[in-house]
Amino acid sequence: MLLSVLQAAQAPAGSAGLLSLLPIVLIFVIFYFFIIMPQNKKQKETEKMISALKKGDKVITIGGIHGVVSSTKEKTVIVKVDDSTKLEFSRSAIASVVTDEKSKDKNSKAEKTAEAEKIEATDSNSEAAE
Repeated sequence: MLLSVLQAAQAPAGSAGLLSLLPIVLIFVIFYFFIIMPQNKKQKETEKMISALKKGDKVITIGGIHGVVSSTKEKTVIVKVDDSTKLEFSRSAIASVVTDEKSKDKNSKAEKTAEAEKIEATDSNSEAAE
């Protein structure tokens, strides 16, 4: 009888031990999906961008220096900053590559804004004439 009471008391304790681990497991899963996975994805994209550097790419370094890639080496990149100034950077010092699509988007936005201003000016001139 005493043995059956001890066994009955131990059974819920074992399942309670597993239930106490559940919040820790849930916290780990949340950290994985919201912190670890996006960080790994961003790191892979950065490595892909750095390995795809080529002559003529417009780049921005981690220090904020803007320039054009003059030549590439295995572990370094030579960036032309001015007409006669070339700087050699480690590939990992390149923060981003500026693509022409971004400048095209900026130009199209500026054109749309200019067109909207022209339309507004035309509308205000016609209202003033009335």
